[in-house]
Amino acid sequence: MTELNVQADKMDVFLKGVWKENPVFVMLLGMCPVLAVTNSVINALVMGIATTFVLILSNLLVSSLRKLIPKQVRIATYILIIATFVTVADYAIKAVSLEVHKSLGAFISLIVVNCIILGRAEAFASKNSIGRSVLDGLGMGSGFTFAVLCLGIVREVLGNGTFAGFSLFGPDFQPLIIMILPGGAFFVLGAYLMFFNWLKERKKINEKIAEPDMAMAD
Repeated sequence: MTELNVQADKMDVFLKGVWKENPVFVMLLGMCPVLAVTNSVINALVMGIATTFVLILSNLLVSSLRKLIPKQVRIATYILIIATFVTVADYAIKAVSLEVHKSLGAFISLIVVNCIILGRAEAFASKNSIGRSVLDGLGMGSGFTFAVLCLGIVREVLGNGTFAGFSLFGPDFQPLIIMILPGGAFFVLGAYLMFFNWLKERKKINEKIAEPDMAMAD
Protein backbone atom coordinates (compact mmCIF):
# COMPACT_ATOMS: atom_id res chain seq x y z
CA MET A 1 0.00 0.00 0.00
CA THR A 2 1.47 3.36 -1.04
CA GLU A 3 1.86 6.29 1.32
CA LEU A 4 -1.02 8.07 -0.42
CA ASN A 5 -3.30 5.06 0.05
CA VAL A 6 -2.32 4.79 3.72
CA GLN A 7 -3.21 8.43 4.33
CA ALA A 8 -6.51 8.02 2.47
CA ASP A 9 -7.33 4.93 4.55
CA LYS A 10 -6.61 6.79 7.80
CA MET A 11 -8.76 9.71 6.71
CA ASP A 12 -11.58 7.35 5.74
CA VAL A 13 -11.48 5.61 9.15
CA PHE A 14 -11.71 8.97 10.91
CA LEU A 15 -14.40 10.51 8.68
CA LYS A 16 -16.68 7.48 8.93
CA GLY A 17 -17.32 8.24 12.58
CA VAL A 18 -17.65 11.96 12.08
CA TRP A 19 -20.06 11.90 9.15
CA LYS A 20 -20.67 8.74 7.09
CA GLU A 21 -21.44 6.55 10.13
CA ASN A 22 -22.18 9.24 12.70
CA PRO A 23 -23.20 7.31 15.84
CA VAL A 24 -26.19 9.56 16.55
CA PHE A 25 -27.52 10.95 13.28
CA VAL A 26 -26.83 7.85 11.15
CA MET A 27 -26.59 4.83 13.44
CA LEU A 28 -28.93 6.14 16.18
CA LEU A 29 -26.73 4.86 19.02
CA GLY A 30 -26.23 6.26 22.52
CA MET A 31 -29.65 7.90 22.59
CA CYS A 32 -29.89 7.99 26.39
CA PRO A 33 -27.19 10.66 27.00
CA VAL A 34 -28.06 12.41 23.73
CA LEU A 35 -31.60 13.09 24.95
CA ALA A 36 -30.81 13.54 28.64
CA VAL A 37 -27.81 15.86 28.91
CA THR A 38 -28.17 18.12 25.88
CA ASN A 39 -30.21 20.79 27.67
CA SER A 40 -27.11 23.01 27.72
CA VAL A 41 -23.99 23.49 25.61
CA ILE A 42 -21.60 22.90 28.52
CA ASN A 43 -23.24 19.63 29.54
CA ALA A 44 -23.24 18.42 25.93
CA LEU A 45 -19.59 19.40 25.40
CA VAL A 46 -18.38 17.72 28.60
CA MET A 47 -20.32 14.55 27.83
CA GLY A 48 -18.89 14.54 24.30
CA ILE A 49 -15.31 15.01 25.53
CA ALA A 50 -15.70 12.32 28.22
CA THR A 51 -17.14 9.85 25.71
CA THR A 52 -14.37 10.60 23.21
CA PHE A 53 -11.74 10.11 25.91
CA VAL A 54 -13.18 6.71 26.83
CA LEU A 55 -13.59 5.70 23.18
CA ILE A 56 -9.99 6.49 22.24
CA LEU A 57 -8.33 4.86 25.26
CA SER A 58 -10.57 1.79 25.37
CA ASN A 59 -10.02 1.22 21.63
CA LEU A 60 -6.29 1.63 22.14
CA LEU A 61 -6.14 -0.89 24.99
CA VAL A 62 -8.51 -3.40 23.37
CA SER A 63 -6.47 -3.30 20.16
CA SER A 64 -3.23 -3.71 22.10
CA LEU A 65 -4.56 -6.77 23.94
CA ARG A 66 -6.70 -8.23 21.15
CA LYS A 67 -4.46 -11.28 20.67
CA LEU A 68 -4.25 -11.95 24.43
CA ILE A 69 -7.94 -11.69 25.40
CA PRO A 70 -9.71 -15.08 25.29
CA LYS A 71 -12.83 -15.04 23.13
CA GLN A 72 -14.93 -16.50 25.93
CA VAL A 73 -14.41 -13.48 28.22
CA ARG A 74 -13.88 -10.73 25.66
CA ILE A 75 -17.10 -8.80 26.42
CA ALA A 76 -16.48 -8.86 30.17
CA THR A 77 -12.91 -7.73 29.53
CA TYR A 78 -14.06 -4.88 27.28
CA ILE A 79 -16.53 -3.70 29.94
CA LEU A 80 -13.81 -3.78 32.60
CA ILE A 81 -11.49 -1.72 30.38
CA ILE A 82 -14.24 0.77 29.56
CA ALA A 83 -15.30 1.06 33.21
CA THR A 84 -11.72 1.90 34.20
CA PHE A 85 -11.53 4.84 31.82
CA VAL A 86 -15.05 5.99 32.71
CA THR A 87 -13.95 6.15 36.37
CA VAL A 88 -10.97 8.29 35.36
CA ALA A 89 -13.26 10.61 33.37
CA ASP A 90 -15.74 10.77 36.26
CA TYR A 91 -13.09 11.86 38.76
CA ALA A 92 -11.59 14.33 36.28
CA ILE A 93 -14.96 16.04 35.72
CA LYS A 94 -15.59 16.15 39.47
CA ALA A 95 -12.17 17.73 40.03
CA VAL A 96 -12.71 20.39 37.34
CA SER A 97 -16.33 21.34 38.05
CA LEU A 98 -18.63 19.95 40.73
CA GLU A 99 -21.55 21.85 39.19
CA VAL A 100 -21.17 20.14 35.80
CA HIS A 101 -20.61 16.80 37.52
CA LYS A 102 -23.91 17.19 39.40
CA SER A 103 -25.71 18.25 36.22
CA LEU A 104 -24.54 15.16 34.36
CA GLY A 105 -25.25 12.94 37.36
CA ALA A 106 -25.45 9.21 36.69
CA PHE A 107 -25.02 9.68 32.95
CA ILE A 108 -21.24 9.85 33.37
CA SER A 109 -21.20 6.37 34.92
CA LEU A 110 -23.61 5.13 32.27
CA ILE A 111 -20.92 5.71 29.63
CA VAL A 112 -19.81 2.21 30.64
CA VAL A 113 -22.87 0.71 28.95
CA ASN A 114 -22.94 3.13 26.03
CA CYS A 115 -23.42 0.86 23.02
CA ILE A 116 -21.17 3.10 20.88
CA ILE A 117 -18.10 2.31 22.99
CA LEU A 118 -18.71 -1.39 23.48
CA GLY A 119 -19.71 -1.72 19.83
CA ARG A 120 -16.49 -0.14 18.54
CA ALA A 121 -14.40 -2.29 20.88
CA GLU A 122 -16.04 -5.46 19.57
CA ALA A 123 -16.55 -4.52 15.92
CA PHE A 124 -13.37 -2.55 15.22
CA ALA A 125 -10.66 -2.35 17.89
CA SER A 126 -10.57 -6.12 18.46
CA LYS A 127 -9.86 -6.66 14.74
CA ASN A 128 -7.59 -3.76 13.78
CA SER A 129 -4.22 -2.20 14.56
CA ILE A 130 -3.67 0.29 17.35
CA GLY A 131 -3.35 3.25 14.98
CA ARG A 132 -6.58 2.50 13.11
CA SER A 133 -8.40 1.80 16.38
CA VAL A 134 -7.35 5.13 17.88
CA LEU A 135 -8.46 6.93 14.71
CA ASP A 136 -11.78 5.08 14.84
CA GLY A 137 -12.28 6.12 18.47
CA LEU A 138 -11.37 9.72 17.66
CA GLY A 139 -13.74 9.78 14.67
CA MET A 140 -16.65 8.21 16.54
CA GLY A 141 -16.04 10.44 19.54
CA SER A 142 -15.89 13.55 17.36
CA GLY A 143 -19.09 12.50 15.61
CA PHE A 144 -20.83 11.96 18.94
CA THR A 145 -19.57 15.30 20.30
CA PHE A 146 -20.73 17.07 17.13
CA ALA A 147 -24.19 15.52 17.48
CA VAL A 148 -24.71 16.35 21.15
CA LEU A 149 -23.44 19.89 20.58
CA CYS A 150 -25.94 20.32 17.72
CA LEU A 151 -28.74 19.45 20.11
CA GLY A 152 -27.29 21.33 23.06
CA ILE A 153 -26.91 24.60 21.14
CA VAL A 154 -30.48 24.61 19.82
CA ARG A 155 -32.03 23.55 23.11
CA GLU A 156 -30.13 26.06 25.25
CA VAL A 157 -30.56 28.99 22.86
CA LEU A 158 -34.30 28.45 22.43
CA GLY A 159 -34.99 27.14 25.92
CA ASN A 160 -32.94 29.61 27.97
CA GLY A 161 -31.92 32.35 25.58
CA THR A 162 -28.28 31.68 26.45
CA PHE A 163 -25.21 30.11 24.86
CA ALA A 164 -22.85 28.33 27.27
CA GLY A 165 -24.45 30.37 30.05
CA PHE A 166 -24.08 33.77 28.36
CA SER A 167 -27.28 35.70 27.67
CA LEU A 168 -28.02 36.31 23.97
CA PHE A 169 -31.34 38.12 23.76
CA GLY A 170 -31.72 40.23 26.90
CA PRO A 171 -34.43 40.25 29.58
CA ASP A 172 -37.36 40.57 27.16
CA PHE A 173 -36.74 37.19 25.55
CA GLN A 174 -39.49 34.62 26.12
CA PRO A 175 -37.81 31.19 26.20
CA LEU A 176 -39.44 28.04 24.88
CA ILE A 177 -39.32 26.09 28.12
CA ILE A 178 -40.20 22.84 26.38
CA MET A 179 -36.79 22.89 24.70
CA ILE A 180 -34.95 22.21 27.97
CA LEU A 181 -37.48 19.53 28.97
CA PRO A 182 -37.27 15.89 27.78
CA GLY A 183 -39.89 16.50 25.10
CA GLY A 184 -37.76 19.21 23.54
CA ALA A 185 -34.91 16.75 23.05
CA PHE A 186 -37.15 14.51 20.94
CA PHE A 187 -38.36 17.44 18.84
CA VAL A 188 -34.84 18.72 18.13
CA LEU A 189 -33.43 15.25 17.44
CA GLY A 190 -36.31 14.51 15.09
CA ALA A 191 -35.70 17.77 13.22
CA TYR A 192 -31.99 16.97 12.81
CA LEU A 193 -32.72 13.43 11.62
CA MET A 194 -35.17 14.78 9.07
CA PHE A 195 -32.60 17.32 7.87
CA PHE A 196 -29.79 14.77 7.47
CA ASN A 197 -32.10 12.29 5.72
CA TRP A 198 -33.09 15.08 3.34
CA LEU A 199 -29.41 15.77 2.62
CA LYS A 200 -28.81 12.05 1.98
CA GLU A 201 -31.77 11.78 -0.42
CA ARG A 202 -30.73 14.96 -2.21
CA LYS A 203 -27.22 13.56 -2.68
CA LYS A 204 -28.66 10.36 -4.18
CA ILE A 205 -30.83 12.36 -6.59
CA ASN A 206 -27.87 14.50 -7.68
CA GLU A 207 -25.77 11.35 -8.26
CA LYS A 208 -28.52 9.84 -10.44
CA ILE A 209 -28.76 13.05 -12.45
CA ALA A 210 -24.98 13.11 -12.90
CA GLU A 211 -24.77 9.49 -14.12
CA PRO A 212 -26.22 10.11 -17.63
CA ASP A 213 -23.95 13.14 -18.08
CA MET A 214 -20.88 11.06 -17.19
CA ALA A 215 -21.99 8.28 -19.56
CA MET A 216 -22.36 10.78 -22.42
CA ALA A 217 -18.96 12.25 -21.68
CA ASP A 218 -17.38 8.78 -21.92
